[in-house]
Amino acid sequence: YEVRESVRAKRLGLVVHPDGRIVITKPVRTSQKAMEAFVKKHALWIVSTQEKFRRRLERQKKSGIELVALPRPRKGSAMYKEARKAARVLVTERLEHLNQTYGFRYGTISIRDQKTRWGSCSAAGNLSFNYRIVFLPTELQDYVVVHELCHTKEHNHSEKFWVQVGRTLPNHT
Repeated sequence: YEVRESVRAKRLGLVVHPDGRIVITKPVRTSQKAMEAFVKKHALWIVSTQEKFRRRLERQKKSGIELVALPRPRKGSAMYKEARKAARVLVTERLEHLNQTYGFRYGTISIRDQKTRWGSCSAAGNLSFNYRIVFLPTELQDYVVVHELCHTKEHNHSEKFWVQVGRTLPNHT
């Protein structure tokens, strides 16, 4: 495993990457012995997580779908700020363009650092997008934007919703 010392870390951290690598982040004053005990304590979780990633990779290879690792710059860094700014421009432009077909009303647009969502639409019609949308291929960017835009009219995934999505993205499945 790889060890990273951090003056900002308050406790030991452990990350298992999809390629199986293990990275331990430790506060500067943490001893080697304490770190090794931490790793041993989490050994079962590490092995099961690596196995989960291995099975996912096998399924991916069988399906022929290629997964791409997207950048995740540190919050506050220049790259993070630039990506958020670029995401706002991209989303605003794509919404204006794609909404010419629909003419839907939507509220505010926000750009966030969401861990599990590409976008969301509130009951009030406010749209939120993950800043990492800028790193996606163009067709996926448009899919995310259209998906959330259609939620302003249909707040579910009913047949009516998918018909709306199909108006601009007929091959959305």
